[in-house]
Amino acid sequence: MKNQVLILGGGIAGLTTAIALQHKNIDFMVYEAVPEIKAIGSGISLAGNAMQALGKLNVADDVKARGHLITSMIIQDEKGKYLSALDTRKFIEEHGMYNVAIHRGDLHEVLLKNIPAEKMVTGKKVETIHETADGVVVTFADGSEQRGVAVVVADGIHSVVRKQLLPESQPRYSGYTCWRGVTANKWGINHQAVETWGPAGRLGYVPIGNNNVYWFACKNAPQRDERMKNFTISDLIKNFNGYAHPIPEIISSTPSENLIWSDISDLEPISRFAFNRVLLIGDAAHATTPNLGQGACLGIEDALVVADELSRNADPVAAFQSFEAKRLERAHFIVNTSYRLGKIAQVENKILAAIRNFVVKLTPQRVNEKQVARVLNIA
Repeated sequence: MKNQVLILGGGIAGLTTAIALQHKNIDFMVYEAVPEIKAIGSGISLAGNAMQALGKLNVADDVKARGHLITSMIIQDEKGKYLSALDTRKFIEEHGMYNVAIHRGDLHEVLLKNIPAEKMVTGKKVETIHETADGVVVTFADGSEQRGVAVVVADGIHSVVRKQLLPESQPRYSGYTCWRGVTANKWGINHQAVETWGPAGRLGYVPIGNNNVYWFACKNAPQRDERMKNFTISDLIKNFNGYAHPIPEIISSTPSENLIWSDISDLEPISRFAFNRVLLIGDAAHATTPNLGQGACLGIEDALVVADELSRNADPVAAFQSFEAKRLERAHFIVNTSYRLGKIAQVENKILAAIRNFVVKLTPQRVNEKQVARVLNIA
């Protein structure tokens, strides 16, 4: 339909945008490239800013019910000695900022159940977008077309649309690769996210719903390294042997079929998100490394802002320009800060790591809280 907002991508940002538009009584349709949406992936942390946004969409309670509340964030060395420990209950009490860890599949299910089935079409891979005098025409790989008043592009870091609009914008490899897994919580891990920095790499774990633990392990490596790609559970156990309990046990208890590997990449900040009636959001606009836990959170924030702007402006061009003005600086801050933090966390040289650990230990709690407040966008 001509007056519909077309959303390209059925991931977290795209689905949240659909829910946000629905709350504003703005007509929409979601188009997803894959033929069937499945509950895949591992864990994800939703920081307080994302949970507040989901609360405005009446989704937060379902997410909390399916996930696990996190009230402390710990950074330690490989021996288990604390470098930093942040109690996040202050942000809950003062700002209503809940941190929740959840399986990506569970989050996807929560979002999907809030969207009418008839408002989503799968198996629609976008090829081109053509702008007309009063709308847009999207052409899909199957030869079909769809007209709308505007397009919100949420097709991820490898966005087909962004590559057409900004051909020079390409994913940037971080310098480290990552394994992820989910296993049963046999160690009573509760309400805390723990990240370990050591000479063999970085490993973090956090409790999620259904009494499970989500974990990730990062190691410096060349991009698309075949040896890293072929790492098994046994290889990871050997690599992290000697790290503090329960890290070796978490890895060894993970079923091989639950192990996911990928290089970590982000998108070097781009100069614009709005292109007349076409808007880039989520990872298509500002993919970030996961070091601040803000990738999905930024996409959820985007959804609320774009819905607000479209409800205020009859002209989608003006709405998208306003969105860009509000989101560009914050997105750049998160992407750049996360990239730098990853470089610091991934230091493997023992001398440099010792200096880093010493500095982190000396950082006052009020400084850590101020940094977290800025990430959460608390004024």
